[in-house]
Amino acid sequence: MSTHKVRAALVAASCACLWPSMLAAQAAKWPSSSPPRPLAARDVRFPPYEFRTLPNGLQVVVVVHNEQPAVSLRLLVRAGGAQDPPGRLGTASMAATLVDQGTTTRNAQQVADAIDSVGGELGTGAGRDLSVVHAVVMKDSLSLAMELLSDVVRNPAFAPQELERQRQQTASALQVRYQDPEYVANAVFDRLVFGFHPYGFPGSGTPESLARITRDDLIAFHHRYYAPNNCILAVVGDLTVDEGMAAVAKAFGDWPRADVPDILPADPPEPTRRVVVIDKPDAVQTEIRMGQIGIPRRTGDYMAVDLALKILGGDGANRLHRVLRTERGLTYGASADAETLKRSGEFMAQTNTRSETTGEVLRLMVDEFSTLRRERVGEQELADAKAYLTGAFPLTIETPDEIATHILNVLFYDLPIEELQTYRQRVNAVSVDDIARATLKYLKPDRLSIVLVGNASVFLDQLRRVGFSKVEVVRLADLDLTTADFKKKDLAPPMTSVSRPK
Repeated sequence: MSTHKVRAALVAASCACLWPSMLAAQAAKWPSSSPPRPLAARDVRFPPYEFRTLPNGLQVVVVVHNEQPAVSLRLLVRAGGAQDPPGRLGTASMAATLVDQGTTTRNAQQVADAIDSVGGELGTGAGRDLSVVHAVVMKDSLSLAMELLSDVVRNPAFAPQELERQRQQTASALQVRYQDPEYVANAVFDRLVFGFHPYGFPGSGTPESLARITRDDLIAFHHRYYAPNNCILAVVGDLTVDEGMAAVAKAFGDWPRADVPDILPADPPEPTRRVVVIDKPDAVQTEIRMGQIGIPRRTGDYMAVDLALKILGGDGANRLHRVLRTERGLTYGASADAETLKRSGEFMAQTNTRSETTGEVLRLMVDEFSTLRRERVGEQELADAKAYLTGAFPLTIETPDEIATHILNVLFYDLPIEELQTYRQRVNAVSVDDIARATLKYLKPDRLSIVLVGNASVFLDQLRRVGFSKVEVVRLADLDLTTADFKKKDLAPPMTSVSRPK
């Protein structure tokens, strides 16, 4: 045998010895019975920023973010649905919707053409505590976008024809929403939790309140709250701080300061136990909402409470999903979250299930809520919740608009702006003891607000059997979100025990 043939034979023999072990190793690794281990968290730093206040009181933050040749402008007004005038629910939402639908020098089409001509976007919106006008353009269109933003914010026309068009569109949308069990469940839940506090009413208004809103109402709301000393403007993108500040000063520097009234509403009511069923006889499944009054965003226990609700029903693995879907197969999904506002907040768990399993699902949800307060969470499930939050954080600051949103949230809630740099450290600092203390302090399982939207005739007896003997039933056709018993006037009997609807 030649030297070459000897070497080839040895290599072949070596390969023959190695193949079985290699194949065995591959077989052991795939398919795997457990998910792969997560990658180590990479270092993430919030982009540099500078914060200033113009002489007229407009707060401005400029963030340098050179990864995309774009600029985001996001102006926040410290007034939303909570500041709707009495009897005029939906005013803040209507005002925000109409500010970019024509100014004193441009009609709605001209506004749209101006932003379209540079391939940009312009949008508006309103929440419970605030209203927002935002624009996104390429860097070379910054000047136009800033001028356009200033025009729509400062000089809206509130043209009568645009008001009527928007009123009809909103009213039509509400008619559709009132047939959507998810919307109805959420709206009734808010009313249950916040009562007649402004946070309890739908920001888009009701069919009756929309009909009452006049152009003078919109002008008065705009004059009262759209003022530089009541706004924050975030400029984020491919520019320098000096470029951003100069553009802001040019567009907003001569905006006169105004007297803004005290806009903070009173504290919401204490939680009380109440179960409301909205009867929708043609429904084959039930929408379920369960929860209570929560905490304001500035509360020191915010992070511990947020993690506790993530363990109960956050994205990914959570207790509600495990019990209701994995173990019992009662629903396709379940979730829980803590919404925090300027003056308050709410904790809400939600799911839907077949009408025949409504009582069982509600009982399990309440039990899990009680367990979260009664028993300490596990070290591993807390670690998993932390890993999800810290791992997802970089995905929320990828674009200039997302960065602007983060900054405005911090400034709006009067939080230290340094929090943006320390988010991961603050999440990872929460301990099991912190969770136990926070849940004991804030969760009130004996005073839960519960809403069920579905075919009441199928599940009312189930509710009684699982311990809910005091239930209010409202027909969907009679629903009125502005009355104490959720019923249109002259239809409302007092609270009753469980009974089948007629």
